[in-house]
Amino acid sequence: MKRSDFMDFPKSVQSFFHDYLVIERGVSANTVRSYRDTFTLMFEFFEQTMGIHPDSLSFKMLTRTKIIEFLNWLQDKRKVSASSRNQRYAALRSYFRYLIYLDPTRISQWNECRSIRLKKKEKNTVKHLSVDGVACLLQQVDSSSPKGLRDITLLSLMYNTGGRVQEIIDLTPGHIRLENPASIQLCGKGNKKRLIPLGEPIMLLLERYIESRNVVGLGKWHEPLFANSRGEKLSSQGITYILQKYASAANAINPELVPDKITPHVLRHSRAMHLLQAGVDLIYIRDILGHVSVKTTEVYARADSAAKRRALENAYTQVGIEVEEKKWEKDDKLRAFLKALC
Repeated sequence: MKRSDFMDFPKSVQSFFHDYLVIERGVSANTVRSYRDTFTLMFEFFEQTMGIHPDSLSFKMLTRTKIIEFLNWLQDKRKVSASSRNQRYAALRSYFRYLIYLDPTRISQWNECRSIRLKKKEKNTVKHLSVDGVACLLQQVDSSSPKGLRDITLLSLMYNTGGRVQEIIDLTPGHIRLENPASIQLCGKGNKKRLIPLGEPIMLLLERYIESRNVVGLGKWHEPLFANSRGEKLSSQGITYILQKYASAANAINPELVPDKITPHVLRHSRAMHLLQAGVDLIYIRDILGHVSVKTTEVYARADSAAKRRALENAYTQVGIEVEEKKWEKDDKLRAFLKALC
């Protein structure tokens, strides 16, 4: 559409999708669908809040204030995340950028609509298991077989030391001291070594495991502590597979305690959170985890505070209220155009 042919809002939307997105920019079908859904939601917003039919919308209604109200409506009424809100706004910013070219007489209005701040995304919470969750996971291992004994020792050690998966992979019997006070040496990032004290239960488990493998003796101190059927040290994928196998079994028994998908790092996070919740100082947790700075360790303190806040908020959440998503049933001109895009 040429600027001289520019007429109204409905035609501008059609031109934006057909001439600009598809022909000029050559965006993917997924992008077209995402942008289409954004406009569909905006039409619903204007119809629900102002009683304005999409085909009756005009440019004077597309103000910065109304766009902000629409974005807030997405979060408050449609319960979308900050990330989804920002994604919808990105589609509208692209449209307003197109309008600057198409209708430069309103450049001030379009620039105002493009100057809305993005919402800060919610920080991801630290994924971890509760103490009961870890117990449920470990209870799925049958330690009566050699492989089961290896697995229970492996998972217990990962949790008790809070070690990174590669640190556990690289362990040999020579890294373990079973005499009191028992300890294990982990080699972390930058080849930095740290000594982790071991409690009596994990010490006895390690002692039993090492004896069963017969890896104590001359020339055996440097063999992998945890090996596969070929005698080679386990890989990261191998450890993930072992953990996932028992996590799936635990999830089948108690899905509230153990998720169906889990990674080795979850055990490291779990140990850190449990130490924090037990009152252990952050400096000590930093040393156990092998963090260079305590600022890295502070993420667990923030996550623990967030969990407490959510628990309090959930205690006052009303039960039984569901937000039903409205379906589009009318195929009027502008909606029909959007619906036919993909």
